Amino acid sequence: MEKIIYQKSVEQWCVLEVSCKGPDTGNPYQEHWLKGSFCGEHEEVEANGFYDGDGWYRVRFMPSFSGEYCFRLAADFMEECGGRFMVTPACGENHGPVRVANRYHFAYEDGTPYYSVGTTCYVWELQDDRRIQDTLDSLQEAGFNKIRFCIFPKHYDYNLGEPRSYPYEGTPMDSRVLTKDNFNQYTGKKEGNHWDFFRFHPQHFRHIEKCILELQKLGIEADLIMMHPYDRWGFSDMGEEADDFYWKYAVARLAAFRNVWWSLANEYDLMKAKTEYDWERYARILCTADPYHHLRSIHNCFPFYDYNRPWITHCSIQRQDVYRTAENVNEWRIRFQKPVVLDEIAYEGNIQHGWGNISAREMVRRFWEAACRGGYAGHGETYMDPEDILWWSHGGKLHGESWKRLSFLKEILTETPGIGLKPCERSSFDEVCAVPESPVHAGTYYLYYYSFMRPSFRDFYFDDETEYEAAVIDTWNMEKKPAGRHHGKFRIALPGREYMAVQIKRVEEAGHE
Repeated sequence: MEKIIYQKSVEQWCVLEVSCKGPDTGNPYQEHWLKGSFCGEHEEVEANGFYDGDGWYRVRFMPSFSGEYCFRLAADFMEECGGRFMVTPACGENHGPVRVANRYHFAYEDGTPYYSVGTTCYVWELQDDRRIQDTLDSLQEAGFNKIRFCIFPKHYDYNLGEPRSYPYEGTPMDSRVLTKDNFNQYTGKKEGNHWDFFRFHPQHFRHIEKCILELQKLGIEADLIMMHPYDRWGFSDMGEEADDFYWKYAVARLAAFRNVWWSLANEYDLMKAKTEYDWERYARILCTADPYHHLRSIHNCFPFYDYNRPWITHCSIQRQDVYRTAENVNEWRIRFQKPVVLDEIAYEGNIQHGWGNISAREMVRRFWEAACRGGYAGHGETYMDPEDILWWSHGGKLHGESWKRLSFLKEILTETPGIGLKPCERSSFDEVCAVPESPVHAGTYYLYYYSFMRPSFRDFYFDDETEYEAAVIDTWNMEKKPAGRHHGKFRIALPGREYMAVQIKRVEEAGHE
């Protein structure tokens, strides 16, 4: 029996890795295969292995239950073999992967509600070690629980440098000629690049895996952008065979990490070399190769992809109008019957592009507006920098004001009875009101948001008997002040300034906090 290396114990929803030595001549990525079959009392999973360089082959497994497991390895270069291991119960902040819950919302696999308050840093993990650590520190301080980023490097305004590594063996074009004035001519160019699209660079993927695990320690979901159009290296147009090879390899390496989400593309409609046939083919590969069925979506620039497609678990939406995006969540919930995540609602900043120069107050307003309509917004920051180090692409340190207020919103969302909010059908035309999504909590909780309106008071009436406890919330100054207990018709005084909210809980619900 060939020697295999693996842990004898692993925590539930963590990664068990089985490694073995094999051939390293020729092209091991193409010429050899490895598979693992994992079996416990409550599940059986088959996972594809991958070549990790230097003669090492690996297969990874994420157990969903505690208890004793066994496994078998099969490969074209060795006899079948196997072993046993124990899975210990999840502990601490390990709640498992995030799943869709209550149709429009999310929860961890153990049932803990998950309220997405995410950000975008497209290639933060491809920066130097110091900036990566700054990004992790900033993410922790801000309290974000999701981050969107790319596997491939990105070429766009304020992002003209080379990454720390590339996904393939080979060499890039000479990038020293790039300037702010001529960079567009290189977009999508293959000339000058010399890649072998069938020989991966394992160190690139190992580094990304390390970053995924660092995010996992902080309780942050890694929303992986698998493809994108902002490219001068040729990765956006590798051809069908190389594309499929990439998808199978990346999924084999990354699917076992519990905090992974899949985004087929950022701004798929700008990738002119791809057709609907390509996107559907990638989706089939993903659905077949990912045994854990992580969350899946695809992100638009202009037209939506058809989010009604069964393989799509949630909507990943870019703003559709200069002013209105969060306000459309009601409509999109009805249209798609899935969670609505506004992964780009414009960014707080001051660059020349309209998508990157809204104020911090407007960013926070859009988050609250989306939340009270039953959706989830995404943060980004694009402030001018002498060295062109912008959070939205590079990560590093946050310079704006909106991020300081978003963890406060997340705290308020965690007070929701059940899982998730929905628009209140009985609310007035001049307010936004959210109530619990779950019917069993009907009438127990109301969250009113007044946005840029400035009422000095609001009157409320639900019935004559039920007692409610009220609180006034200043969403910008992050203050929540009790506003007494009430029944029948009652009035709540407000300060007559923007961005205020009123939270009303049935008294028995308030007593369970």
